[in-house]
Amino acid sequence: METVEYVVGENGEKKAIILPIEDYEGLIEEIHDLKVIAERKGEEDISLADFKKRLKKDGVLG
Repeated sequence: METVEYVVGENGEKKAIILPIEDYEGLIEEIHDLKVIAERKGEEDISLADFKKRLKKDGVLG
């Protein structure tokens, strides 16, 4: 991460942060990835061979 700036209150307590947009977007992407992982937690595991068969059947893999 690049430089992060803090917005402080009258007594010096941190109230908010200012960070580069690239860092913000990276954090949002990480949160999205974690959400997807959590949503898929209970899904059945499949072998790589079975996964490739599904892709071929769906026309995604030649």
